[in-house]
Amino acid sequence: MTTPQQPTSRPVAYTTSPLLASKAPVGRSRFVVLVLAVVFLGMLTRAAYVQVFANDFFQRQGEVRYARTLELPANRGKIVDRNGLILASSVPAASIWAIPEDVDQDDPDVRKKLEQLALLLGMPLQDVVARLADEDKTFVWLKRQMDWDVGQQIAALKIAGVHQRKEYKRQYPEGSAAAHIVGFTNVEDLGQEGIELAYNEKLGGVAGAHRVIRNRLGQIVESVGDMVPPVDGADVQLSIDSKVQFFASQKLEEQVALQKAKAGSVVVLDAKTGEILALANYPTYDPAERSRLTGEQLRNRALTDVFEPGSVMKPFTVAMALDAGLVTPKTQINTGPGYIMVTGSRLSDVKNYGTLTVEGIIQKSSNVGSTKLAERMESSYMWDVYSAIGFGERPQIGFPGVASGSLRPWKNWRPVEKATMSYGYGLSASLLQMARSYTVFANDGVLLPATLLKQDTPPTGVQVFTPKTARAVQHMLQMAAAPGGSGQRAQTVGYSVGGKSGTARKQIGRNYVANKYRSWFVGIAPIENPRIIVAVMIDEPSAGAYYGGAVAAPVFSLVVQQTLRLLGVQPDMDVKPQIIASVVDEEVLQ
Repeated sequence: MTTPQQPTSRPVAYTTSPLLASKAPVGRSRFVVLVLAVVFLGMLTRAAYVQVFANDFFQRQGEVRYARTLELPANRGKIVDRNGLILASSVPAASIWAIPEDVDQDDPDVRKKLEQLALLLGMPLQDVVARLADEDKTFVWLKRQMDWDVGQQIAALKIAGVHQRKEYKRQYPEGSAAAHIVGFTNVEDLGQEGIELAYNEKLGGVAGAHRVIRNRLGQIVESVGDMVPPVDGADVQLSIDSKVQFFASQKLEEQVALQKAKAGSVVVLDAKTGEILALANYPTYDPAERSRLTGEQLRNRALTDVFEPGSVMKPFTVAMALDAGLVTPKTQINTGPGYIMVTGSRLSDVKNYGTLTVEGIIQKSSNVGSTKLAERMESSYMWDVYSAIGFGERPQIGFPGVASGSLRPWKNWRPVEKATMSYGYGLSASLLQMARSYTVFANDGVLLPATLLKQDTPPTGVQVFTPKTARAVQHMLQMAAAPGGSGQRAQTVGYSVGGKSGTARKQIGRNYVANKYRSWFVGIAPIENPRIIVAVMIDEPSAGAYYGGAVAAPVFSLVVQQTLRLLGVQPDMDVKPQIIASVVDEEVLQ
């Protein structure tokens, strides 16, 4: 049997290939080498550009895509009253955000979770979907500052692309009662009104920062650099007594409703220190719920609204005349026949009081008597005293929007203007200015600075009148609030009081409007050893009465009685009911 032979391979002579045997042109070889060299040099140049010359730019581009600086919010400081009770504080809140491109809305499970998310957010599902369709595919807020517990429920849904951030939101335990003092913050935790705005820098603290690398799911995968911890804000302690504030706010609201008035304000000052114990306005608002907030609610009328004080100014006219030695409390002034002509203008009382003592001018609220006292004084002297009392100057209480009122230079006063200024027309002031001005009668002639911050040291005041004059006017104010005076409804149970009512037609433009009045009462208590000054203003009462003694004095009475009790002041009069059968108001409305 013959064994078959395996085929043998034929060697190939590559070197004899015509293609290899042919010589390439020298130019072509050099061109290929040159191209390769250029490409390699380009790569080296690009590498050098990326890694050396433009390294910062490309690092920034990478960071824009993956690195984030997380702001670590500072805990805003608390606002507390004089006794340490909280008026405003911060609590943790969850702010929900999303990366729209990471939320797979086509997934049925995700769609169901989005429905649950909408319920927790308190939003219609279509609104949530609309936000996820935002042009910015990398970040969109869904809702800011939600309750922390609700935020935890949202986190439990584990929706890819939906995240949350810890923030803080403000709570206001006193609600509308202290709204005009405390104010509020916006969603960025920045003060917008009141103390929140005035002391925003102190309360706000300094936010921290943390540089991190996130993956496309928003998860932190690496920290970059050191974390800068936040510095929490400092607390601010006010002079406000929250119990006095609540009571004053409540009684003011009741009186505005009873008198069918447009608005009202109350200011309570500590007569010894100038501290503001209460400052209330109505209408007011809830600082935690501002979705329907109006300008009328927002106005801090006690500080921003100015008006002609009217008869409340008469005690200062009398004090100036006493201090100048022109009269004594018993000096008699003829006010007959009930009016006086000044350069062709007729200035009247409500009736002919005949001859009154200087004390009687205050008790009966005589415009004619005040005018005759002003005629004995130089305009420059009156202007100096008004200025020393603070009229025409903005009270320095560190609060936004405080009005200065107006006091024209004395050289521009005409005789009739000098006369009307003696009983409160021709100048303007806020309710706070009026309350502060009465510190001269409560402190032996010393004007105290008003403050919204609790004071630990005695204030430094300005001596405006002599102690003798101040005590004399004190007695006159007591007469004005006693039976027979224009403010007898200011009397209270157990405590002696003194004060002066005022009523004036409202001025719109250059004209006074008929049937629109501002009514107020300013007074001190107890009269022998004053502890508080209370000023009340009711704007446009329309239930029939409009005199300050009938409309504002009753609020003064209630606030005085409750405040002195809260301060622990012992009654200085026999505690017995005082029933006043009728009131005859002695006010001039022109």
